[in-house]
Amino acid sequence: MERRDFIKTAGATTLAVMAAGSLSDCDSPVSKQKKNESEKSKVFMTKDISGKGLAALYKVLEKPASGKVAIKMHWGEPGNINYLRPEIMRELCTSLNATLVDSNVFYDSPRQTSAGNRQAAIDHGYTFAPLDILDEEGEIRLPVNGGKHLAEAILGSHIMNYEWIISVAHFKGHLMAGYGGTFKNLAIGIASVAGKEAIHTLGAGSGQWSCMGEPFFEKIIEYNKALMDAKGDKMIYFNVLNNLSTLCDCDANAPHPTMPDIGIFASTDPVALDRASLDQIYARPEAERHDLAERIESVNGGYQVVYAEKMGLGSQQYELIDINA
Repeated sequence: MERRDFIKTAGATTLAVMAAGSLSDCDSPVSKQKKNESEKSKVFMTKDISGKGLAALYKVLEKPASGKVAIKMHWGEPGNINYLRPEIMRELCTSLNATLVDSNVFYDSPRQTSAGNRQAAIDHGYTFAPLDILDEEGEIRLPVNGGKHLAEAILGSHIMNYEWIISVAHFKGHLMAGYGGTFKNLAIGIASVAGKEAIHTLGAGSGQWSCMGEPFFEKIIEYNKALMDAKGDKMIYFNVLNNLSTLCDCDANAPHPTMPDIGIFASTDPVALDRASLDQIYARPEAERHDLAERIESVNGGYQVVYAEKMGLGSQQYELIDINA
């Protein structure tokens, strides 16, 4: 099966396999192994897209974070209309005394500077918690074990100040990645500017966005591998499927969504979480999902979860549990 056909085939079969969890026709050796129901990762969901809904999912995960907690999210480019709203984040953040974190960007934006980045968060209503620009005081380098492209990941140095990392990703389309979910939220969001350059380019003089397609996806996953190896079991993951625009929150001119909101999803397995989120997109009627699905397919964005599974970051086999059912 050609990789470029992966998502299109997934869309045709999603409804049939949803209860069993994920798709069986990807080219990952792990996903092709027969699994028992007890071996499937659990992905929890709620249609309640609110602070209460997010907090309820956190409780159901039964993995309490303690000590110094970072919540990695994207508070939105100035001018963007689809960003994750602060009222969704407030309850979980304040209950954990967590810090909201992000790093500076690689493109022309007010968020290229720590002051401008912090102001963007404040302007979008993120005034109820400390804000930490992770690369404000430099960067650290973590080893990438088993990567195809990278020997190290270059991350904002502050990330190692936190005992726990909670990823709350606003799931949506993306021009280069097809979609932005957990893996992009963590890799691009925690990378320093130099780290972003390492992901997005083929090397010195190659052009700002010269790395595309599978190598780009693989670098994103390799950054996740470095971070997850360093943090061990002290990470949990959420995807918020609302305001499902075809372009990222980093785009000041991202269009209005053309499909309805779906819900919030949570897991301790990031591969299962992104796979389940993709499956939810493709479970919608074709007329609803068309624009976002077309964006995902345009660059074969589903390859992110294939490579993540190969790198040992989780499993595409999952059990989906609606906590309100």
